[in-house]
Amino acid sequence: MAHFTLRSLTLVGVLLLAGCGLPDQVDETVGWSAQKLYTEAKESMGDGAWDRAIKMFEKLEARYPYGRYAQQAQLEVAYAYYKSGEQASAVAACDRFIKLHPNHANVDYAFYLKGLAYFNEDLGLLGTLANQDLSERDPKATRESFLTFKELAQRFPDSKYTPDAQLRMRYLVNALANHEVHVARFYYKRGAYLAAANRAQAAIKDFPQSPAVEEALFLLVQSYDAMNLPDLRKDAERVMRQNFPNSRYFAGNQSGGDGAPWWKLW
Repeated sequence: MAHFTLRSLTLVGVLLLAGCGLPDQVDETVGWSAQKLYTEAKESMGDGAWDRAIKMFEKLEARYPYGRYAQQAQLEVAYAYYKSGEQASAVAACDRFIKLHPNHANVDYAFYLKGLAYFNEDLGLLGTLANQDLSERDPKATRESFLTFKELAQRFPDSKYTPDAQLRMRYLVNALANHEVHVARFYYKRGAYLAAANRAQAAIKDFPQSPAVEEALFLLVQSYDAMNLPDLRKDAERVMRQNFPNSRYFAGNQSGGDGAPWWKLW
């Protein structure tokens, strides 16, 4: 019996110790109104305290799911996610707002912010070509950004965000075209001439107005020559000369100075 009593006392002691742990952190927002939560969140955003702003907006919507404050919080939290570098969460928040409030006065901003989130996720595509093998890089974010900005421009042509979206679309088109061309070059240098020709053709077909088309045609000529397809090579060269008569790839004559054809630069 004494043994049983000792075990019982030990168990009670453990339970008492567990109950004497540090108290849970007090939630300062308990009892706050929707307006108070919204005001605090906006002040946190003004201070650059994005994590705190996100928590405030999320508490606001959880406690007061209806009304203008909750609705605005859904849009504001997307921006807070965007500024804090949480691009995926920003996109998800924008999508949710667009789905719940398709006719909201600020839904154009939701599209714009979603496009920016994707845009920043893949920002610097053109600037990092020399430092990264783009054949291993998925341009999904670039494409999604372009499609989002395109939808904004089509649905809200008079939106104040549309001019900037259109400028970014032009950048993205060139980025995507450059991606295709660099992949084509990657394949060509490794002897995958058919794959190189296919990617070069894709750049020419999908992005005909991009400056990258010049190099795409050049790679097409090279690839056809490497595959011993003289008729296709001549046709590609004809198109290239028609569209880029002063191309730097021509080097001023039909040979590279060592007896090799002008297109054999590598």
